[in-house]
Amino acid sequence: MKREGNCIIGQSGGPTVAINASLSGVLQGIFENKLYNQVYGMVNGIEGLLQDKFLNLSEIFTSQEELDRLTQTPAMYLGSCRFKLPTCEHSEDVYEDLFNFFEKHNIRTFFYIGGNDSMDTVLKLSNYAKENGKDVNVIGIPKTVDNDLPMTDHTPGFGSAAKYVATSLLEIAHDTYIYNIPSVTIVEIMGRNAGWLTTASILARTEYSPAPDLIYLPEVAFDMDQFIEDVKAIKEKRKNVIIAVSEGIKDCEGNYISASSGAVDAFGHKQLCGAGKTLENILKAELGCKVRSVELNVLQRSASHIASRTDLDEAVAIGKAAAKLGSEGETAKMVCYKRVSDAPYQVEIFSYDIAAIANQEKTVPLSWINERGNDLNEEAITYLRPLIEGEVHLSFRNGVPHYCNIAHLHDRH
Repeated sequence: MKREGNCIIGQSGGPTVAINASLSGVLQGIFENKLYNQVYGMVNGIEGLLQDKFLNLSEIFTSQEELDRLTQTPAMYLGSCRFKLPTCEHSEDVYEDLFNFFEKHNIRTFFYIGGNDSMDTVLKLSNYAKENGKDVNVIGIPKTVDNDLPMTDHTPGFGSAAKYVATSLLEIAHDTYIYNIPSVTIVEIMGRNAGWLTTASILARTEYSPAPDLIYLPEVAFDMDQFIEDVKAIKEKRKNVIIAVSEGIKDCEGNYISASSGAVDAFGHKQLCGAGKTLENILKAELGCKVRSVELNVLQRSASHIASRTDLDEAVAIGKAAAKLGSEGETAKMVCYKRVSDAPYQVEIFSYDIAAIANQEKTVPLSWINERGNDLNEEAITYLRPLIEGEVHLSFRNGVPHYCNIAHLHDRH
């Protein structure tokens, strides 16, 4: 069903390997079924749109080859922002500016691809449209390596980041075992309140390597004395100890183990200064052996060279489903995955009310974490394994991946 008029798509929050795959899916769904007249893309999300920055995607992506390249390009082709849309009560002029833009460009559907804070934008815009009789429907498309959006089994981007984490831990193990020197290696992985990415480190274990030997998530309180005991116990059995730890681990009083700089981002999240480095310094004093920390940091977000084929295929599919949903006039919804079975792995795509998703957070089930809080069970592996399956064969030019040209993001003044 065609929705007369045009639509606009935006991307927001942190980058992933699969967010452009979802953008590609929306475009494919629209072009294949002629759902809208023109498709626009906001540059740098809602913040860029307020500055009248946008592209005509209908004129840029004119072939399947270009859309396939977009699918395999990491991060955001359209650029991102860390902008918290204020409430209408406090900034009605912002909403008036946005909906004046929609009217001027005959925008009938607003698609927003992002994580928790982006879904807050979807909620606010859809509420405003409904309360003010605006003929604009708003659809949210999930994205986050943190995998912390509720209602959906997992989020596009998580599977590829999980594959990167597992691969990196396995490679760190190979790097560590070659030396006949006792050592402890701490690998800090993203995850402020939800330890999904750190959970993925369990997939690095093989028949010859137990690494990571210990896994610590923010879902359970971190006890420093017990941590030191755990490491010493492993050291008695093995020469090398490898530890996976979430950046957001906290003590029993809710204080971050890592030092805080005191700064906060646009959404009020504290800026952390390194759980891995904090633990490294403590263990050096306690153990008297070689101790080092490795922070994966942004590397786990846009590593398309180790992308999960399952992740990209599902991201395209969820984008196509969003395009159809938007063209049918649905609003205030986010498209989600429902896992039908683990073996064989199968998912279905459905939509859910954004009010039940925005500003909520899904954490790792406590039933997956052992009693001591330093490891995970087989349930975690069963959930994670299918999400990292399949490899992507990239196109290369001059020895490096051939991605989409994003000069429009860095050449502007």
